[in-house]
Amino acid sequence: MKFFIDTANLEQIKEAQALGILDGVTTNPSLMAKEGIKGEDNVKKHYQAICEIVDGDVSAEVIATDFDGMVKEGEALAQLHEQIVVKIPMIKDGVKALKYFSEKGIKTNCTLVFSAGQALLAAKAGATYVSPFIGRLDDISTDGLNLISEIRHIYDNYGFETEILAASVRHTMHVIDCAKIGADVMTGPLSSIEGLLKHPLTDIGLEKFLADHKKNQ
Repeated sequence: MKFFIDTANLEQIKEAQALGILDGVTTNPSLMAKEGIKGEDNVKKHYQAICEIVDGDVSAEVIATDFDGMVKEGEALAQLHEQIVVKIPMIKDGVKALKYFSEKGIKTNCTLVFSAGQALLAAKAGATYVSPFIGRLDDISTDGLNLISEIRHIYDNYGFETEILAASVRHTMHVIDCAKIGADVMTGPLSSIEGLLKHPLTDIGLEKFLADHKKNQ
């Protein structure tokens, strides 16, 4: 499974990259605003800065909700760097844009997916990634992980090449559960990845090893 980090914070991206397990980055307007990145030119420069840190795909989201606007924005984003993946919302014109970019050889990430039907449409339109938001489904007492399972089943049935990018991952168990189900990618905060490092028996064992080593000195 690929590990993406969902942030626009350069220091967190650098820290995840330093671990040696980072495969890409996802961002959105909210994450850009959180980092105080304002203005079209500054946003574009920030995307380029992210691409200079990581080796893999970097999702950059369009703001437009009409076909022509998404195409214009998406083409401009794709020209920023070869690692840019154009992030398109799951709406009618978004599906049209996915098809357009697919035929142009431009990578896409279909975002705000909350049903298997939406994921099926995204795959049919040629999306590179589809992003079901499991955490937001959990927030309304709906099983987000079950959606991942349904999409995996459908994609495997028909050999779709679209990768399932489990988004809105909130914690470490989300990562583990998505890996069990067969998500191709997860994206979440750095804490959800670093949580995989932790286990009390590791800490206890290391403490004992160090104590025994000290006794032998």
